[in-house]
Amino acid sequence: MEANVMNTSSTYLFLAIFLAVAVVFPLVPIGLAKLWSHTFTPAKPGHDKQSSYECGVVPVGSTRIQFKSQYYLYGIIFLIFDVEAVFLIPVAVAFLHLPLGAVLAVAVFILLLLEGLAWAWAKGVLKWQ
Repeated sequence: MEANVMNTSSTYLFLAIFLAVAVVFPLVPIGLAKLWSHTFTPAKPGHDKQSSYECGVVPVGSTRIQFKSQYYLYGIIFLIFDVEAVFLIPVAVAFLHLPLGAVLAVAVFILLLLEGLAWAWAKGVLKWQ
């Protein structure tokens, strides 16, 4: 009984030390970097530093630019189908040696992707305007 209590307490001691190291290890470099920046970097505020561009070009008009959301949708759809190709390469290489369950899982995967493509097509996302 006494050995079991010692084993449990040493386990909790290990977990406590592990947690302390996990918290302290990332915080020490962050603290040192903050201390370094406050010590060795002088503050140089001014009109040029506070302007929108630090290159010396005076901004004219609004600096806000609106993008069409279709550009983002094209990018997301490209990423989805690009990743699909990466996932299907190993299946294509080992297709003849796959069990029936794996072939059915890949078929479901492809059907879900086709459903996403049909949805994007039906919503008009693929029309370039």
